Amino acid sequence: MRIYFLGVAGTAMGNAALLLRDLGHEVIGSDQAVYPPMSEMLLTAGVEVLEGYSVDRLQKLEADLVVIGNAFSRGNEEVEFLLESRSIPFVSLPSVLNQFVLSKRQNIVVTGTHGKTTTTSLTAYLLEQSGANPGYLIGGAPLDPDRGWNNGSADAPFVIEGDEYDSAFFDKRSKFIHYVPHIVILNNLEFDHADIFRDLEDVKRSFDHLIRLIPRSGFLLINEDDSNVLSLLPINWTRVIRVGVSESCELRITKYETNSKGSKFDLEWKNRRWLSVEWAMLGLFNARNAAMACLASALSLLGEDRISNFQAPGIEQFRGVQRRQQIRLETDRLIAIEDFAHHPTAIKEILHSVRARYPNRRLIAAFEPRSNTSRLEIMRVPLCEALSQADTVVIGAAKKSPDKHREIMNTEALASDLNASGIATIANVSNEASLKALIELCEDDSRQQLVVFLTNGSFDGIIGQFVDHWLGGSF
Repeated sequence: MRIYFLGVAGTAMGNAALLLRDLGHEVIGSDQAVYPPMSEMLLTAGVEVLEGYSVDRLQKLEADLVVIGNAFSRGNEEVEFLLESRSIPFVSLPSVLNQFVLSKRQNIVVTGTHGKTTTTSLTAYLLEQSGANPGYLIGGAPLDPDRGWNNGSADAPFVIEGDEYDSAFFDKRSKFIHYVPHIVILNNLEFDHADIFRDLEDVKRSFDHLIRLIPRSGFLLINEDDSNVLSLLPINWTRVIRVGVSESCELRITKYETNSKGSKFDLEWKNRRWLSVEWAMLGLFNARNAAMACLASALSLLGEDRISNFQAPGIEQFRGVQRRQQIRLETDRLIAIEDFAHHPTAIKEILHSVRARYPNRRLIAAFEPRSNTSRLEIMRVPLCEALSQADTVVIGAAKKSPDKHREIMNTEALASDLNASGIATIANVSNEASLKALIELCEDDSRQQLVVFLTNGSFDGIIGQFVDHWLGGSF
C-alpha cells in the first residue's frame, strides 16, 4: 500500500511512518519544513520527504491512504481537496496505528500528564534488554533505546506513549482511545492541554474512557500517591495494581535518596524487597517511572505470579531521553541543564531534584511559558510556587493564547509575585532579552552556577546560544 503522511516531520508522525515502511508499505511524507535528525532518519529508511503542500502533487502521488497529523486543520489546501473530492481515504495517526500495528498486539499504553516519554522509553529498553524484541513507538528522542520506533516480534509486547491530546481536526478523541490497551500505566493526572480540555473533570473523563477499554485479563497500574488518579476508582472490570510510596501499595518505592551519581531506591513487591536501583536519573518522580516500567515489563513477560523473578536488566545504565534532565554544559563554574518541564508540577519536581543533586550551586531557572496551558493566567499561582524552588528566575516571553476565551498570563505579575517572596526574578518581553539577562547574571556572580532551562519548545534557540557563548568564553 502507498501511504502518504501529511505532516511527517513531527516525532510521532515520523516514527510511525518508519514503522509502516518497515512493515513493507511504500511511505511518502510532506511537511512545511523537515530538519535533522528526523529528515535523516526518514531518508535513510527510504521514505521520500516532500516540502510544502500541493494538490496537483498529491493527485499525482496516487496514494492509497493519507494520514493527517493533528497539527493540520481546515484551510490547508491538501486537507480541503481530500474533503471535497473524497478521492483518497484519510485517517488520523492513532487510527492508522490501530489498523496496521496495534490491533492484534498485547499493548502497554503509557499515560499521564507527566513522564510518558521517559516511562515508555524505559519500558521498551527493559523489554529489549530482556531479549523480548518488543515493538514500541516513543513520542520523543530516546537515548535508550537507540531509536524511537520498532515493530518487534508479532508475539512480543508493544509499548506506546499514550497521549491524551486529540487525534485530528476531524477526530477530537484522545489519541490513546485508539491504542487497544492490555496494560495501562496511569502515572499522574492533572489539568493540561487547555486548548482542548475545559477543566480537570474533562481530562478525567477522557482517561475514564481509556480505562474502560482494558480487558479483564489486562492490568491498570496506578499512582497511589495521586489523588486525581485515585478519583477514577473503583474499577471492577480489570486488575488494578497500586504503585507509590504508601504502605498500601502492592509495589512500593522505599529508601529513595539523591547522591553524587544521581539517585537510588528500592522497590518492594507485596512487602518484600524486589529490586535495588542506583542510576543517573534524578527525582522521586523518575523512581516512580522506573517502578511502573519494571512492573509493566514483568507482567507482560512473566505474569503476575512471577513478577519478583524479573530483574530489570540494564536499568542502572539507562540514559533517559533527550531534553529530560539533559546536561548541555558542565564545568566547575557553570552547569546548564535543559528539561522539557513546562507544567507547574513538573517544574517543581525537576527544580527540587537538581537542587538536591547540586546543593552548593546558585540555581537559576529560565522558564519559557510556551504551552497552551503554562501560558495561561490560571497557572500563575502554581507557577509561582514551582519556580520558588530556584534562587533566581528568568521568565521568557509568553506566546499568545490561541483561545480567546482564556486569559494569557501576565508574566510581569508572575515576576512581581516571585520577587515579593524573595526570589530575584526578571520577566522579559523577548527571549533574546532572556538570553542577555542570563549571560549577565552568570558573568556578574563568581559563585558556582546551575542554570536550568524549562520549556516544551525551542526557547527561540537561546539554549544553544547560551551554551555556545560559554564554550567560547572564559568559563
